[in-house]
Amino acid sequence: MARRLAGGRLALATHNKGKLVEIAALVAPLGIAAEGAAALGVPEPEETGATFEENAVLKALAVARATGLPALADDSGLVVPALGGAPGIYSARWAGAARDFGTAMRRVEAELGTGGRAASFVAALALAWPDGHVEVFRGEVRGHLVFPPRGGRGFGYDPIFVPEGHAETFGEMDPDAKHRISHRARAFEQLARACFA
Repeated sequence: MARRLAGGRLALATHNKGKLVEIAALVAPLGIAAEGAAALGVPEPEETGATFEENAVLKALAVARATGLPALADDSGLVVPALGGAPGIYSARWAGAARDFGTAMRRVEAELGTGGRAASFVAALALAWPDGHVEVFRGEVRGHLVFPPRGGRGFGYDPIFVPEGHAETFGEMDPDAKHRISHRARAFEQLARACFA
């Protein structure tokens, strides 16, 4: 049985402002006060894992141990089968130190050439406690890529990703609509059922 977290404070193990906004919106209705790692003075650990799950666990444990609070970490990215699964766990790194996702999206387009446009967004959420206990959940949403990018909402690769059954990219969607169907929302549904009272 999963360990449960009942209210209180939760550290969010990310410095990514877009992720902070999305995750804070997901936990707010549960009466949980979420604070980002940067606000808590905790640097981002190096992501040395080989999977989304491993990286999420690394980040959650580092922040939980540094703050003494339960910590929630997300590792997520764009997976393109025609690129052998890239950018995958390296999705943020494709944007470079400046986190320029315009550059990253152009790289995806250039490397794809005339290759297939199928893609998925994957998110692994890890909830860690300072004693080292961790719960991990994975969410995925399938779709296809479009170029040029469309829409100024969301963040990261959202402007080039159209989820299955929809005509708009995540970058064009109303944020509330995206939050109901996204990879992160799917992982969070599992986490909420298992770990939040």
